[in-house]
Amino acid sequence: MYKKIAIYARKSVAREDSISIESQIEMCLYEARGEECIIYKDNGYSGKNTDRPDFQRMVADIKAGLINKVIVYKLDRVSRSVLDFSGLMDMFQKYKVDFVSATEHFDTSSPMGRAMLNICVVFAQLERETIQQRVIDAYASRSKKGFYMGGKIPYGYKRVPANIDGIRTSMYEPVPEEAEDIRLIYELYSKPSATLGDVLRELVLREANQNRRGHYWNTARLSEVMRNPAYTKNDIRIYNFYKQQGSNLIDSPEKYDGNGSLYLFSGENTNRKTWDLKGQNIVIARHKGIIEPETWLMCRKKLLANHQVKTCKPKNSFLSGKVKCGNCGYAIVVRYSTINRGHVRYFIDTGRSENRCCTIRLPTIHADDFEKVIVERMKEKLSMISVKAKPDDKSRIQESISRLENKLISIDEEIENLVDKMTSPDMDRTVLKYIKGKISKLDSEKMNIKTDIEQLKNTGMTDEFDGRELVNVMSKWEELSFDDKRSVVEVLIKKILVYPDKIEIEWNI
Repeated sequence: MYKKIAIYARKSVAREDSISIESQIEMCLYEARGEECIIYKDNGYSGKNTDRPDFQRMVADIKAGLINKVIVYKLDRVSRSVLDFSGLMDMFQKYKVDFVSATEHFDTSSPMGRAMLNICVVFAQLERETIQQRVIDAYASRSKKGFYMGGKIPYGYKRVPANIDGIRTSMYEPVPEEAEDIRLIYELYSKPSATLGDVLRELVLREANQNRRGHYWNTARLSEVMRNPAYTKNDIRIYNFYKQQGSNLIDSPEKYDGNGSLYLFSGENTNRKTWDLKGQNIVIARHKGIIEPETWLMCRKKLLANHQVKTCKPKNSFLSGKVKCGNCGYAIVVRYSTINRGHVRYFIDTGRSENRCCTIRLPTIHADDFEKVIVERMKEKLSMISVKAKPDDKSRIQESISRLENKLISIDEEIENLVDKMTSPDMDRTVLKYIKGKISKLDSEKMNIKTDIEQLKNTGMTDEFDGRELVNVMSKWEELSFDDKRSVVEVLIKKILVYPDKIEIEWNI
């Protein structure tokens, strides 16, 4: 069979200082010395991996025995990954295909060419990783200077343009009406005997339980507000508090003069749900604080003292956390009553009873009766699956996983393209800020997709598992421990929606 030369060209992003695909092909044709060639080109694809359409088409042609040599403009057009490149070289050797770089003069037909090629691949990957690290270091450096680095704007503030130390950036600015709401929340909670529930009930009485952005307050939101250092003025008392808690304070004590506020940034414990202050990175921010330090400290220390780490799941119902109001979406939780029937458990809609935001009234829900109904529904569901297992479940789940994995690849490529753009020496600062924000959003999207993939992989109800194991478990339901019952519910049920006239179950199977 007559074999041909393959010319491969790739360009990730449109940049003035990068060579076009057409120019790459022209130089490779010169290297081919007039021999017959097949052109493969991928425009807009990253060199981070080899998941590119024309590259894969070239690989298929190599395996089909149609190619005897591959010519590229530069080796990083093929891959910037040492692992990928090593695998490609093994494949080239297996199918007796030579590799030539037109500008670097590597030819794998000689031992020295192969050795030098592998060395250069290592440095190509090092260059890419160095660029990524520079971006990370630049982000950390700007964060330490108190620059706004993206993220959700706390209630009470808006984002405005700012010039800090000659650098155009953004900062928070108090919104007068929202700031008054924040002051009221702190004032209510700073009373010695006040609880988060007391604050919420007071807001309901004042018809202020819905904030000016259209969201209803609940105890979790109130707690989040009073743990956020962006609200306090930055005097020395705040410095001493975080120092005692083991936080990392970037600025020196003398800079805590009460004229600014604080940010949390890029630490292991900057999650809004985090209670442990040890290791949190604290930096002075340039915006004005809303809350006086003594009030903020009183509320923050109170939250810290009242917080107890729960090491076990709720024991009041094996359905805890799964039951929601179908109208408002708030949790329906178990409460106890001693009226009429003795010590009885009820499910109560918190959207109506605590947050006063639900417009419908659910009927009385006795927990014992409700649990029995859900258990019967679970048995019915498993019975249907075991009798009529869907033969295409496995392929459907795998198809969904593949689709999400392809999405991950696209996001990785988009991030790399954005990182490549950031290396331009004449990058406009406004564009740079936009790119950083875009990268942050893409990272968040990646995390969500990875979570979805894991959930799909853990979904076990396919034609390989027809539900018979759980049917056997359900037949001995009353003999199961509380934790075992919760585990079964966790496998089967995603959410239970309760309406005045019906119950809807969203299944995991």
